Amino acid sequence: MTAFNQTVLLTGGAGYIGSHTFMALSDAGFTPVILDDFSNSHPAVLDRLAHLTGQRVLCERGSVIDTGFVAQVIRRHQCVAVIHFAGFKAVGESVQQPLKYYHNNVGGLVSVLQAMQTAGCQSIVFSSSATVYGDPDNVPITEQCPCAPESPYAHTKLMCEDILTSLRASDPAWRVGILRYFNPVGAHPSGLIGEDPDGIPNNLMPYVTQVAVGRRDKLNVFGNDYPTPDGTGIRDYLHVTDLAEGHVAAVRALLARHDSFTVNLGTGEGTSVLGVLHAFERASGRPIPFEFAPRRAGDVAEYFADVSLAKTLLNWRALRTIDDMCRDSWHWQQSNPDGYRNMAPHDLNVLQTNSLLSNHDGSRQPAASA
Repeated sequence: MTAFNQTVLLTGGAGYIGSHTFMALSDAGFTPVILDDFSNSHPAVLDRLAHLTGQRVLCERGSVIDTGFVAQVIRRHQCVAVIHFAGFKAVGESVQQPLKYYHNNVGGLVSVLQAMQTAGCQSIVFSSSATVYGDPDNVPITEQCPCAPESPYAHTKLMCEDILTSLRASDPAWRVGILRYFNPVGAHPSGLIGEDPDGIPNNLMPYVTQVAVGRRDKLNVFGNDYPTPDGTGIRDYLHVTDLAEGHVAAVRALLARHDSFTVNLGTGEGTSVLGVLHAFERASGRPIPFEFAPRRAGDVAEYFADVSLAKTLLNWRALRTIDDMCRDSWHWQQSNPDGYRNMAPHDLNVLQTNSLLSNHDGSRQPAASA
């Protein structure tokens, strides 16, 4: 099935994974449309995407909670599928503010599904998480491992999966692809788009990059007495571009056949915390100061995916190495020490008028560039 002129809606598409998936869809011949309220992203990414693709970026500004608005967007752009990214994702914050997470993550999905039903679009790829597995008994983790989420964030992901499963059972016309991510890291090789967390990063790679660029003094390595080769925890790190290409493979699979699926997206290999740190030192050419700290509650020794099902069902596998991930993360951080908040003058000159936002009221405006 050709992707030419097929339009795919990306809810939360201006975020870290969404923006890279925009690029992957564009490269594959699809027409991606972003729907984002920019509560956890920056409009400047739109001009970066316009520059990279050489095309005007289509973006609708609004909330996924507004069902009528989402339905209008799907109809207006004649979307054949939706990729649903628009969810909050900080585990610690979810413990402190569970209602915020249940309202946005679960309520947002219900709203999007109702909008899709109204608009006659019944193919959805859902951004889930490996956190639904909790603390598994064995690695590598297959899709058949029992789910035992340990945070409100993880619970919202599993609840959303249950909703999608129930919807599919009620009406076989629905095509549902559930993607359980492991640890997305890296950035686009251009250095123009990447991960831009607010405040202190929750994840290892952006913290390491901020130490390398001087924004943080040192990295705390939590635990050096795990039963692993170097004593530090092992995780499955996945280049965000590989992850984005996994979404393209999932959309193609849904549109080509009526089968629904749940698959892990990872590399199938683990890298320790010290392994990531040393890879980043190689990429950046500078030492990363660190010190060991006590283990954190809930952390496990090893956590990585069995990815054989993704290869079988989606004809997808990760191609990029931990060195690629660190190289691209470093390029992004060097080029954008303050993330999207301050764009270089030469970027503004090139990008300023290349994208438009459609507001909830239907008016249009140039996308903000800083």
